[in-house]
Amino acid sequence: MLEKQEEIRKEFEKDISSIKNSNDLNELKVKYLGKKGIITELTKNMQELSVEERKELGRVSNELKTTLAEEISKLENELKDKELNEKLASEKIDITMPSTKINVGGLHPLTKITDELEELFISMGYDVVSGPEVEIDKYNFEMLNLPKDHPARDAQDSFYITDEELLRTQTSAVQVRSMLKNQEKKPFKIVCPGKTYRRDADDATHSHQFMQMEGLVVGENITLADLKGTLEEMARKMFGQERNVRFRPSFFPFTEPSYEVDVSCMKCGGSGCNVCKGTGWIEILGSGMVHPNVLEGCGFDTNKYTGFAFGVGIERIAMLKYGITDIRDFYTNDLRFLKNYNRVEGGDK
Repeated sequence: MLEKQEEIRKEFEKDISSIKNSNDLNELKVKYLGKKGIITELTKNMQELSVEERKELGRVSNELKTTLAEEISKLENELKDKELNEKLASEKIDITMPSTKINVGGLHPLTKITDELEELFISMGYDVVSGPEVEIDKYNFEMLNLPKDHPARDAQDSFYITDEELLRTQTSAVQVRSMLKNQEKKPFKIVCPGKTYRRDADDATHSHQFMQMEGLVVGENITLADLKGTLEEMARKMFGQERNVRFRPSFFPFTEPSYEVDVSCMKCGGSGCNVCKGTGWIEILGSGMVHPNVLEGCGFDTNKYTGFAFGVGIERIAMLKYGITDIRDFYTNDLRFLKNYNRVEGGDK
């Protein structure tokens, strides 16, 4: 038995001396310690031996197995350390080298403006509401106090799909849907951002598709002062804290009284320049107190409730804020244009 043990030891020493890597070591481990390995084969016919011989064979085989396992384990640790050091040496990073710039996407300027406006109005207690871009005439015009023969419809030359369906010309249709959905007729504040469509000839300042964010507040004792305060807050958020707001009388079928709203020029501060055409003011949106016909048509008691509404063009805000001169730039997907707005504090986004 001792001769057999010594024979296995010599063979093992020869084999282990030729090990070069972890794969070789695994094969060695299977050869000697595996289920069908040499140590297992050594005790294969143990039942044929006497009790004393079995005891001796068990002792010898266990000692041999322990010895081989220890040597394999020791070599395994040495190989792991060696391979790790080789890997570290081959994959080391020179931290003095310039870093590789990773190009990542960013927010479109229209998305940035929309997000800023939503964040502002949410902080003021408004809900953000959306609706379908394919609308019915009833919600897009009639319930906004524009009957079929109303001349204001001509100013919003529309994309009709059928006699009653069209691409919405304004997100005011979402306001109508929200008022009708409000079955308990409770006070509410909403803004409705989204795409709108009008049959316009595309040029530097006009597009057949553009984005709006319309706001609507309905409640008790809502006055023009509430509208003015809201729009002043919006103007200062978007264009700077020193901005002033001016209301000019206008006409919209769904508000009465109606106003165009200007802000003091962000370039000259109101003294007059080429941006504001010497007036000191820049027009940004239309607004007014909600017409009683609109409230009554949606089931609100006009003896109890009043409201105000406003609609701002997202492209117009972005053009004024970023100094963009051609509205078509928003839709060309030109990366040279878009990358100018993919910046965050501290570097490129």
